[in-house]
Amino acid sequence: MSDVVFKNARLVLPTEEVLGSVAVKEGRIQSVDQGAALDAQGWDLEGDYLMPGFVEMHTDNFERHLMPRPKVQWAEMPALIAHDAEVAAAGITTVFDALGVGDADPESLRGSTWDTVIKTIELCTQQNLLRADHHLHVRCELPAPNTIDLFKPFHGQPRLSLISLMDHTPGQRQWENIDVARVYYTGKKGWSNEKFERQVSLSAELQDRYAEPHRAFFVDYCRSHGIALASHDDTTAAHVEQAHAEGASMSEFPTTLLAARAAHTHGLLNVMGGPNVVRGGSHSGNVAASELASHGLLDILSSDYVPGSMLSAVMRLVDEGILSLPQAVATVTHNPAQATGLKDRGQIAPSLRADLIQVRVVEMAHGQRHGVVRAVWREGVRVL
Repeated sequence: MSDVVFKNARLVLPTEEVLGSVAVKEGRIQSVDQGAALDAQGWDLEGDYLMPGFVEMHTDNFERHLMPRPKVQWAEMPALIAHDAEVAAAGITTVFDALGVGDADPESLRGSTWDTVIKTIELCTQQNLLRADHHLHVRCELPAPNTIDLFKPFHGQPRLSLISLMDHTPGQRQWENIDVARVYYTGKKGWSNEKFERQVSLSAELQDRYAEPHRAFFVDYCRSHGIALASHDDTTAAHVEQAHAEGASMSEFPTTLLAARAAHTHGLLNVMGGPNVVRGGSHSGNVAASELASHGLLDILSSDYVPGSMLSAVMRLVDEGILSLPQAVATVTHNPAQATGLKDRGQIAPSLRADLIQVRVVEMAHGQRHGVVRAVWREGVRVL
């Protein structure tokens, strides 16, 4: 841990932006003061923004590094190191590595065991090789026959603090449009059309047989182990009502405005993807994240499948006048930290962890602005 003063910075505080300085002692924020403090000894941010480090609670990025092409598995340690470097460069100081368990396809990553991956995270943490603080988010595919068996390595795992319940059966939730599902599976996963048709035929049978008993198992596990529970791809009010009754605190990627409104009615936080904001809409044809934000229904942004999308989404929401900068930054810092029980980070405030990022905003030729992460500190130590 390191003692340092950050001066001449545009501080993004919980409710305002101010020119100021931040003093850090033993990895914690000691004081936050207004004024550039140019005469003080410390790190001159040259008028750049100083923001809290981002808290990423749902990213497929580690899985992408573990299997960069369909059926191509990469070694665990280089995959983890590359993933860690990428998220840190995006301003993410706390990351929940989202690992999926359960897949009827034996050739898939999520149909494999995660024992070695978990051990690799532990080893790299012990050796101080990682820039970000790594936690675990297990995504459970309810209709898959092997979901509970593949979850066994996570039993009692202290890094596990979030579980989400998924059902990717074509014809409902995210894949309500079968044609969109076909494009995804034949494109990203490399399935043939024949394989896709076989899996669609099998999926309804698997859902009927496994989804409900697996759902009951994971709901009970979260309750008995004090783990946050999230629903996934809620489409109807009934989906949200079931999740609420089971104790879920978050609705990940609601696919409709109706579901997002129902989530807020029942006290669930809505989580949406940064790429959805940046692209101007969902790649699956579902509700746009910016539309939810305009209705006051967006609580948390995740990077989903592009780590750099968090900062880009923040800037876009601000530039489009949908949210103020402090409000937009809260969706990638304070809100996900609170939702996952990490009360010691997520804002620039005394006594909290000095997880901080320096961001320079560049004016682009087409009138938009782009944020660039120039430096990253975790607990006061520069990691990028």
